[in-house]
Amino acid sequence: MRIHLSCVLLLGAIVTTALMAQTATLAGQVPADSLGHIEVAVNYTAMRANVITSDSFWMQGGSVQVHGQFWRGLGVVADIAGQHTTNINSSGVALDMVTATFGPRYTWSPAHSRYSLFGEGLVGDAFAFNGLFPTASGPDTGSFDLAVKGGGGINLWLSRHVALRALEAYWLRTQLPNTTTNVQNNLQLGAGVVIRVK
Repeated sequence: MRIHLSCVLLLGAIVTTALMAQTATLAGQVPADSLGHIEVAVNYTAMRANVITSDSFWMQGGSVQVHGQFWRGLGVVADIAGQHTTNINSSGVALDMVTATFGPRYTWSPAHSRYSLFGEGLVGDAFAFNGLFPTASGPDTGSFDLAVKGGGGINLWLSRHVALRALEAYWLRTQLPNTTTNVQNNLQLGAGVVIRVK
């Protein structure tokens, strides 16, 4: 339930920010060219889970991001990503994980170019299920814990409203129960399509 609530709150904040920026422009308080856009990205993602240990493994999935740019290159982004693997290192154990994170993004777009670069730092929740997690009362099939995500990517604009997400790369830290530190450091890579809706 916390995942749905945090996403609803973030999407509300993005819409509110965009409406406030539009109102300020109409009132002449902010130059129109200082404001950004609202973009939706749909990506394929691959994640190398727990990359700093010898038992790391690959997961695959996708993500949806909503980005609201409210002043020059500054904005906020909500990211919902899902990952899946059926057999962790031939153990017969599967794992599914959904992360819901949000936070600030800075986008740099050189003048008269067809690409933009962005970097962001996000925080939220990780919900892992269909796996095995050690607890004081015995193994559990799911866990709900902190997720911290940092990274960036590059967009190649095909038109004013459509871009290819050529590459995105993130470090994702989760704090799911395990038999050692209860911390996982993951490398998430992706590519996809970006639609500018404003």
